[in-house]
Amino acid sequence: MLDVKDLHAYYGKSHILQGVNLSIKEGEIVALLGRNGVGRSTTCKAVMGEVAPHGSVMFKGQEVAGKKAFEIAKLGIGYVPENRDIFPGLTTRQNLILGLKPGQKDGQGRWSMQDMFDLFENLQRRADVEASVLSGGEQQMLTMCRTLMGDPDLVMIDEPTEGLSPQMVQRVAELLQEIAKRGIATLLVEQKLSIALDIAHRVYVMGHGQVVFEGTPQELKEREDVRKEWLEV
Repeated sequence: MLDVKDLHAYYGKSHILQGVNLSIKEGEIVALLGRNGVGRSTTCKAVMGEVAPHGSVMFKGQEVAGKKAFEIAKLGIGYVPENRDIFPGLTTRQNLILGLKPGQKDGQGRWSMQDMFDLFENLQRRADVEASVLSGGEQQMLTMCRTLMGDPDLVMIDEPTEGLSPQMVQRVAELLQEIAKRGIATLLVEQKLSIALDIAHRVYVMGHGQVVFEGTPQELKEREDVRKEWLEV
């Protein structure tokens, strides 16, 4: 579904991505691991067109490198950035409605608002409350759910469990598994090795702007050298 080949990206003169290759299939959860600053978030932004990509980004057989972010979103890529972008003055329900694509009605895609409320009772309880009063975990859920309302075929989720309670981390993991069940591909940028190894089908480890390891969670568990060199702080 997504095929990234020889992807380079720059911030000013800094060469951040130095030839990244990765692929994701339908219904697959792929974790992108690595220390802070190695280019994991930049990879998502380059796929999304928020940072100019150099190289090839094929999505559902179509080259999207060079397209604008809103065009890429329209083709079916959803992006949940790290900073929990909610509309604080709007209610939970209004935030979810804003996730719909132009002309799309609630329930037309794979997800309905009721699905979101069934998955996260907290959001249902606070459906008509301003989003600014939600806890950090609830805001994270809302951001993910709003992206799903647009019915993407691929979601890229950046550090969804950052700063969340263990209970909320578990809920995020359950949502990610539900996303995969519905045939949606997921690229998960995650710092917590345990959750990534638990739910991902495949993992990529990045270091210095490149992919330094690709394999299954089990293979990574067996490679202490890779974990030591590229993951452990």
